[in-house]
Amino acid sequence: MTVMTPAPIDQQQQQEDEEMLVSHTVPHADLAENNNHQPMDVVAQPETANTVEPVEDPSPSRFTWRIDNFSRVNMKKLYSDVFVVGSYKWRVLIFPKGNNVDYLSMYLDVADSTSLPYGWSRYAQFSLAVVNQIHNKYTVRKDTQHQFNARESDWGFTSFMPLGELYDPSRGYLLNDTLIIEAEVLVRKIVDYWTYDSKKETGYVGLKNQGATCYMNSLLQTLYHIPYFRKAVYHMPTTENDMPSGSIPLALQSLFYKLQYSDTSVATKELTKSFGWDTYDSFLQHDVQELNRVLCEKLEDKMKATVVEGTIQKLFEGHHMNYIECINVDYKSTRKESFYDLQLDVKGCPDVYASFDKYVEVERLEGDNKYHAEQYGLQDAKKGVLFIDFPPVLQLQLKRFEYDFMRDTMVKINDRYEFPLQLDLDRDNGKYLSPDADRNVRNLYTLHSVLVHSGGVHGGHYYAFIRPTLSDQWYKFDDERVTKEDPKRVLEEQYGGEEETNPGFNNTPFKFTKYSNAYMLVYIREADKEKVICNVDEKDIAEHLRERLKKEQEEKEHKKKEKAEAHLYTIIKVARDEDLGEQIGKDIYFDLVDHDKVRSFRVQKQTPFNVFKEEVAKEFGIPVQFQRFWLWAKRQNHTYRPNRPLTQIEEAQSVGQLREISNKVHNAELKLFLEVERGLDLCPIAPPEKTKDDILLFFKLYDPEKEELRYVGRLFVNSTGKPSEILARLNKMAHYDPDEEIGLYEEIKFEPNVMCEPIDKKLTFRASQLEDGDIICFQKAPAIDNEEHIRYPDVPSYLEYVHNRQVVHFRSLDKPKEDDFCLEMSRLYTYDDVVERVAEQLGLDDPSKIRLTPHNCYSQQPKPQPIKYRGVDHLSDMLVHYNQTSDILYYEVLDIPLPELQGLKTLKVAFHHATTDEVVIHTIRLPKQSTVGDVLDDLKTKVELSRPDAELRLLEVFYHKIYKVFPPNEKIENINDQYWTLRAEEIPEEEKNLGPHDRLIHVYHFTKDTTQNQMQIQNFGEPFFLVIHESETLAEIRVRIQKKLQVPDDEFAKWKFAFFSLGRPEYLEDSDIVSSRFQRRDVYGAWEQYLGLEHTDNAPKRSYAANQNRHTFEKPVKIYN
Repeated sequence: MTVMTPAPIDQQQQQEDEEMLVSHTVPHADLAENNNHQPMDVVAQPETANTVEPVEDPSPSRFTWRIDNFSRVNMKKLYSDVFVVGSYKWRVLIFPKGNNVDYLSMYLDVADSTSLPYGWSRYAQFSLAVVNQIHNKYTVRKDTQHQFNARESDWGFTSFMPLGELYDPSRGYLLNDTLIIEAEVLVRKIVDYWTYDSKKETGYVGLKNQGATCYMNSLLQTLYHIPYFRKAVYHMPTTENDMPSGSIPLALQSLFYKLQYSDTSVATKELTKSFGWDTYDSFLQHDVQELNRVLCEKLEDKMKATVVEGTIQKLFEGHHMNYIECINVDYKSTRKESFYDLQLDVKGCPDVYASFDKYVEVERLEGDNKYHAEQYGLQDAKKGVLFIDFPPVLQLQLKRFEYDFMRDTMVKINDRYEFPLQLDLDRDNGKYLSPDADRNVRNLYTLHSVLVHSGGVHGGHYYAFIRPTLSDQWYKFDDERVTKEDPKRVLEEQYGGEEETNPGFNNTPFKFTKYSNAYMLVYIREADKEKVICNVDEKDIAEHLRERLKKEQEEKEHKKKEKAEAHLYTIIKVARDEDLGEQIGKDIYFDLVDHDKVRSFRVQKQTPFNVFKEEVAKEFGIPVQFQRFWLWAKRQNHTYRPNRPLTQIEEAQSVGQLREISNKVHNAELKLFLEVERGLDLCPIAPPEKTKDDILLFFKLYDPEKEELRYVGRLFVNSTGKPSEILARLNKMAHYDPDEEIGLYEEIKFEPNVMCEPIDKKLTFRASQLEDGDIICFQKAPAIDNEEHIRYPDVPSYLEYVHNRQVVHFRSLDKPKEDDFCLEMSRLYTYDDVVERVAEQLGLDDPSKIRLTPHNCYSQQPKPQPIKYRGVDHLSDMLVHYNQTSDILYYEVLDIPLPELQGLKTLKVAFHHATTDEVVIHTIRLPKQSTVGDVLDDLKTKVELSRPDAELRLLEVFYHKIYKVFPPNEKIENINDQYWTLRAEEIPEEEKNLGPHDRLIHVYHFTKDTTQNQMQIQNFGEPFFLVIHESETLAEIRVRIQKKLQVPDDEFAKWKFAFFSLGRPEYLEDSDIVSSRFQRRDVYGAWEQYLGLEHTDNAPKRSYAANQNRHTFEKPVKIYN
């Protein structure tokens, strides 16, 4: 599945600007308290029984829920009535004010989950929708699929749609305070996900999904199952010194080898790493066609000057000829181009053949669009494309996703589109072929694979149907699962379109849109079948690759075996003085050792400890009689220190029994400290007898000049003795003069804060509360005259620095992927400290011009909101994101100080010149308390007016309609220019002198778009106001509009005029009195009653975009290596 991870509400991981599909995970114990139902219309199967039987032949059902007085609902969550689909009980769950997000949250819920038998599970494909009651085309519909179970008994969308849009009455989702929600549910037969074995059932294995890589998995499976391609990949030269994560050929060889010989699903992480992708890239859905092209280009490049050079071209490259042929003179221009895949139109084409017909359709160049032939001037001509040759493997990309210019958004085309098992491109006497084509080649193709997208434009799921050997048996490759499928599911069910279904007892049949449909087809030419579907075996795979993968497999098996036998063994980690010396001051500063970096032994639990000591003797060369082992203990202050030596009785026990003594919590590890005493010749000697008054202390030495801390040894001291008695021994450890004055400090703890206190040398060790395992840090007594150039003069200040130091990676907000510079800082730095250091690094005099933005650890992107001036206390607050800490900050250098900027509001205003067609975007920056009048006054100083006394107004334009004229006294603080365009224009003189019976009406451009047998009105172009007089006819108004818009006569003659109310057109005749239509008051908003101008949109698209925050449909694919 694609990015569908359950997330508990209390974590509130709102993943800024990202929609997540999740289970809302509300404990079912609280269902009773909010089981509030609303009246509704239900179109669903009748509730006949409580038995849970998976359905064999599923049929989808639609359920409609009307919620009256929606804005007055004050409950956190709301459930619909129960409805039944596939003999299962369901209900819709919504959070009217959002599940801890500023979005409507909506989920499909198993209504009786608490009473179902243990281990229940059910699988459903479903869509949830909020109906737009003014324009059905703006209905928000999202679909997904899920395996429901006791742990995840609801599933859906935490960020379904912004609350701002939902509650805005002008948007059409709330009509008369009624909300309409639709759910379409299709229950599928359950296959036990956990016990299913793809290899055993089908002979093939799947690919693991890294988060949103199902689109890549479907493509990789398709390429792998073209054996000629696989063989070529195996023959690409790689060496045993290459690393898969840094070599695309080796990573692909490794992946294909595992797909061929592994028994379980295969991971793709090595391959995506070889692309140069990080984790974030793996959680982005990319465009499959783009990935296919980029990957093939990379492989083509890597195959150059190797034995497999040219393979990509041989398999996938075809050629077509673009031509322009003059009709009245003997002139023809041609250009040969190659292709690796063909993009075929789906919209308006019932099948593949219709798309090819459209591809080679002849366009006539005449009238204003004549062709300029070199020596003949402008000529009528024919323009088109014909194919010179087709490749052995033909990849057809179906244009299921299109950019809708009128709605300024991507849309998915779910129209029915058929494709045959056999495709004959020689049909109709070779009408697709150019005169140069070789007619001896038979272009008859057989369908090899169908790549499917299930879902909507903003996400969904990808999988592939493939028949690897071109036999009648098809297989579905859906990430990790591979299943056998019948041809009907591959063909008929992937055509898309609508399906009429009868939802059951006494219910009217309705049409159910199929959101799963083919978006890429792969055909193999019959004549090349034997060559393409060739045999690939071990001899095609390089020896070093076989060895490498064999070793990987053995390591995997070894780890698996170790895991299975882990309960029979204990891991013993032995720390020694040598480890403390190596680690303290380099890897660690607090406590004594990192146990993960010391020698560990895997020992069977029944082994006597004395036998283990013999193994230690062999490993370290310390005779058994000279070994003394100490147990470590975790103290209440979270430090970890040697606590006491093992007793003789304990040493006589088994390793397993000893581990149980040492661990209060269940842990397979036993941690020990090996104490070894050495004589004058440095050879091991017997450890001294330890009495109850003896304390084992560890010593670290600090050098303030070098800012260096190191371990210098340990001593037994008598608890009744005083530190002053051991000063000479400490000086010897440090190689100081015997009478050097030194200061002593006890390292007490370091979490959450450092605690390191001076030790009074005159008090006894017992009086200072020192005990076994305690740490004393010492240093030369600081010299007073020396302190100026020393940053951390004593142990406590140095440990405080170490504890809080943080290397921060600063990135320019313009280049959020690249580190610009790094600075070492303290997490205790104030806001001012941080910006001062950044300004110093950038050579900037004024630190207040630095603006910082924190990092989102989940999306690996800057957060949408920057840090306000002195908006946080410390650097540590800047780096925290929920329960994670980042080390990245983004910076920008402002043109004015940040405190000043924060008091200003910035608006982007598009100024439309009164007499020219010019539109210029102006950025207006004014104090937040300013009014619209202030904006217009500021704008007047920046623009050229048609006359000095011209008055301006500010409009809100959205989807080519005027929604608001701002009053001059409105405050600008709450104006939003993020989603709608702010347009400024001069107020025409005629509007200033309106007569008592004159009306000011909205005039919008529109076209009619007929899709799926429904007529849709699409607005486009620039809307405007027009004054109409009481008895004015359409004929008179037409003259004024033509003059205003300066449209040529021949084109204007084709325009039609219609009166619109709530989206319904009423066409007007020249003799109609237009003002009489605008007398009604039953309109929802002024913009919903307008004069419509119907004509084709042939105006060039404006180069500006006032809205800078439009979301792209998919990110571009980049393979970096």
